[in-house]
Amino acid sequence: MKSIPLFSVWLLAVLVNVIMQEWFVRGYLFQLIRKNGNTPVAIAITTLLFTGMHGGAFEAGIIPVINIVTMSIFVSLLLLYTGNLLAPIIAHFIWNAVGGLVTGTVSLAEDYPSLWNWTVSGSPLQSGGIAKLEGSIMVLVLNLLLITWMSWLLTSKIRRTGTITPSTI
Repeated sequence: MKSIPLFSVWLLAVLVNVIMQEWFVRGYLFQLIRKNGNTPVAIAITTLLFTGMHGGAFEAGIIPVINIVTMSIFVSLLLLYTGNLLAPIIAHFIWNAVGGLVTGTVSLAEDYPSLWNWTVSGSPLQSGGIAKLEGSIMVLVLNLLLITWMSWLLTSKIRRTGTITPSTI
């Protein structure tokens, strides 16, 4: 394990970045589109924007791009289920902080340090190639499982309450 000078500053940088992304994409645009349109349109448009904000994935291949898309769908469903923007912020922060700063398996940016540099050997589908583990088929499977789980929870909530979320997301 390496030592990262000013680790708390790097952690704060990750947190601020996540808060700004989530506030803009899901806290503002998602709510605006959802209020003036419908929920699937809000998820689709904000997922396209969120994916575009992670442009490095496009350089790494189709699986990393699909992983960003599926992560965006998951955190959008998480927002709908909880009715609270804090949930996507926490999920996104944990992903970036643990994957980026701790294990080195998430490509935050070239200048972000990591305590470890975990790698997976094998084909780029398994290892993620230049996108690290974040670009692997394993993350895609995880994201699809999270979407399935969150969809099930959301469907159960709708059946129970008759509504998706409180109007005060």
